[in-house]
Amino acid sequence: MKILGLDPGFGTFGYGIIEVAGNKLYHVAHGAIITEKDEPIQSRLKSLYEQIKKIAQSHSPDEVAVEQLFFYRNVTTAIAVGEARGVSLLAVVELDIPIFEYTPHAVKKAVTGSGKASKGDVQKWVTLLLGLKEKPRPDDAADALAIAICHAHRRMFERRFEQ
Repeated sequence: MKILGLDPGFGTFGYGIIEVAGNKLYHVAHGAIITEKDEPIQSRLKSLYEQIKKIAQSHSPDEVAVEQLFFYRNVTTAIAVGEARGVSLLAVVELDIPIFEYTPHAVKKAVTGSGKASKGDVQKWVTLLLGLKEKPRPDDAADALAIAICHAHRRMFERRFEQ
């Protein structure tokens, strides 16, 4: 099973792709989509949509895992992230890829064992779990890989009870 993890952001949107074979996780790809602050909002959203769709088409994930929005103190930031998240979800929905959502707490707990883990702890565990030589950069890509790992763990857990 191939999983595309998405860490929604407006300026920096992280993505990570892993493959699950039995109980093993394999790194496929990761990166970030950067949109320029001086570009009009419609151009930034269109770019996010097109790039997410292209990533999904080129890697053909079986499922997509995305981080749920959490409370933002800055309403403007929350709206922008929500818009970015919306266009990314539309891109994968158009490709008929199932979407699963996870809270930041659930992702941290699945990857590190603690829902209160720091970003550094998440990066460290993503690196270890995927057997990478160095921490994935930028942080948003590491977070996207963590979201994919969280979903993979959930699927492995479900498989145990199906048998």
